[in-house]
Amino acid sequence: MSDEDKVVLRFTDGKLLKGYLKEFSQDSHKVLFKKLDGKKDQSIPIPKLKAIFFVKTFDGDSKYVEKKIYGIRRSEGKKIFVKFNDNESMIGYLQGGVPWNKGFFLSNPDKEKKGFFLVPVDEDSNNIKVFVVGSSVKDITAIP
Repeated sequence: MSDEDKVVLRFTDGKLLKGYLKEFSQDSHKVLFKKLDGKKDQSIPIPKLKAIFFVKTFDGDSKYVEKKIYGIRRSEGKKIFVKFNDNESMIGYLQGGVPWNKGFFLSNPDKEKKGFFLVPVDEDSNNIKVFVVGSSVKDITAIP
């Protein structure tokens, strides 16, 4: 991560903040973040977040409809379907290790891991990758 990582923080309460990620680790209990209009860094606890979206631009394209099918980009890892506690869902490729016991469904998540990275299936999406906070996930399905 660099000082130039553009992110959108989505909170479990639906709120969102746009800005720059200053300090972040998958194992950390908080992120250091600077809002677009902020002059100082803020420390935000990971459990308050649903996900961290690493974005190409802060504006995005409201007319663009993201494609949600596999096979439109080179495989970036294990295919997964994520359903959040608020019933929103995402599909993509898991980056890194599996944060739950092996199998097709979420079971016994690793408490040491705060979440995992998901790469969207649509390369034209404004999202480069997403850090999904494990406590905001209702269900994960690995797709064979």
